[in-house]
Amino acid sequence: MRVGDRQDTATRLLASAARKSYDPLVEIDWEAPIPEGLYGMTPEWCSLYGTELWDRMTEDQRITLTQHEAASIAGAGIWFEMILMQMLLRDIYSHDPSTPHVQFALTEIADECRHSTMFARSAQRLGIPSYRPKTWILQYARLFKATASGSLAYGGTLFVEEILDMMQRDFMKDERVQPIIRTVSKIHVVEEARHIKFAREETVRRVRDLSRGKRAYQRLVLGVSAYLVVTCLVNEQVYAAAGLDVEEAKRAVRNNEHYHRMIREGSRKTIEFLDECGLIGGPSKVLLRRAHII
Repeated sequence: MRVGDRQDTATRLLASAARKSYDPLVEIDWEAPIPEGLYGMTPEWCSLYGTELWDRMTEDQRITLTQHEAASIAGAGIWFEMILMQMLLRDIYSHDPSTPHVQFALTEIADECRHSTMFARSAQRLGIPSYRPKTWILQYARLFKATASGSLAYGGTLFVEEILDMMQRDFMKDERVQPIIRTVSKIHVVEEARHIKFAREETVRRVRDLSRGKRAYQRLVLGVSAYLVVTCLVNEQVYAAAGLDVEEAKRAVRNNEHYHRMIREGSRKTIEFLDECGLIGGPSKVLLRRAHII
């Protein structure tokens, strides 16, 4: 991937942010009624879609499950956006704040703050509890956000941003989905396009100077991080909320080829890009296969 001058790119992204940014607290009608009979997400993205268990579920159970899965995915988004904001702040800490590069990074942090609030409030409006990763994963993430830098930080960011982008492009166009989720998805897709451009170019710039040893290390950590991100998208308690047996549902998900294909497709652009950068390979590919990312 060819990249332009860092400051030129940042200048263009700042101009884009000035033209098209949203305040979800204002743009979204949070008091609007919640229509009955609509899914929380495009059902084809549901982890149980295409299984025998899905076929046995009532329509009310399917609606409840998709709403809780959408809230779980939003919770995972909040978790990683908090990580991203801290990594960005560390990355620009000693840089000149008068440069467009630093100013866009600050703009992205402001965007991510609004996105996190938007995700949290959308789940709250649907009456769904906050879903968060398990404690040991939160502790691993503390280490990642405290140490990840350069191409590792930006490459890891892409796994979350691009798979959410793929999902939400479907959510926002799907009239079967709750209006509030469609609007949240549209806002996120529009603003994340700038963030993805920024992360991709920074990954390319940073990876150029990696030694063989550092490249191997980053491949491993990226593989672990991608595995945890993808497997944390759906909290297992969403199945209990839909009145399902959690262990039966988890078995169905493990064998659900349709869901595995959706994950691979959602991750495809990221994998192709990181492979071009030399950041896919080695032992981490085992984890990527286990998470159905490749």
